[in-house]
Parts: sequence; structure tokens; C-alpha cells
Amino acid sequence: MIAYVTVGADDIARAKQFYCAFLPALGYDLNTGPEGLSFALPVPPGQTPVLPDFYVKPTFDGQPASAGNGAMVAFEARDQAQVRELHAAALTTGGTDEGPPGFRENYGPRFYVGYLRDPQGNKIALFSSNPNDPSRD
Repeated sequence: MIAYVTVGADDIARAKQFYCAFLPALGYDLNTGPEGLSFALPVPPGQTPVLPDFYVKPTFDGQPASAGNGAMVAFEARDQAQVRELHAAALTTGGTDEGPPGFRENYGPRFYVGYLRDPQGNKIALFSSNPNDPSRD
């Protein structure tokens, strides 16, 4: 099981604007500190944490942050409407479009996804496979 995912950012304030445009709507709580941003799903008392956590941090070695070629983090939305809504919100806070929300021919008939780049260039996917939404067929 993946415990956490970390992406680097040189401008934490700008990254905070971008990620706060959609992660709280997906249920993530934000903790900030000198080490960066920590997003986690809330844990009810007596329950086991839902993983993975998602961190946005300055680089450990002090060099400029860079996006990984071929690396991507995907977040699941509740339905297609939320994918569209959160994709649009992320674009207004410094994200760039890497593929508008919609179906992709190479994926299953219910996989609905929008792709973004955060202000640092990290690739993000927002997707839904909700069986109650229309399929591409």
C-alpha cells in the first residue's frame, strides 16, 4: 500500500492555492508548516487512516523542484460533474490544462478524467468511474 506521495514545489504559497482549489472538495484536510503542505483524509477516532497522504514540499537538497517525466498523481472524484468542477477550479489558481475532462478512448467506458499541471509542472489527474454516470458507449 502506498503510504504517501510527495511532489516538490518552489513556491509553496502558489502550490497551496492550486491544491486547495480541489483537494478539500475531495475530503482532504490541510496542515501547513515550515516543511510545506500536508493533505490527509480525516481519521475518525478509533479508525485506521485512509492512505495515501499527499505532501507538497520544498526539495530536500535545496535545488529547484522539477516535475517527473512520466510521473502523475491521480485523485478520485465522486462523479463526472465534480471532475469538471474541480478541473476548472484548479485552472483558475495557476494550473494548466493537460487534457480537458472527458472520456479517453484507451480506457474503460466509465473512466472519465481531466488532466492538469500544477504551477511547478507536476501532472495531476482528476477522475471518476462512477457507475451511476453516463458511459462513453
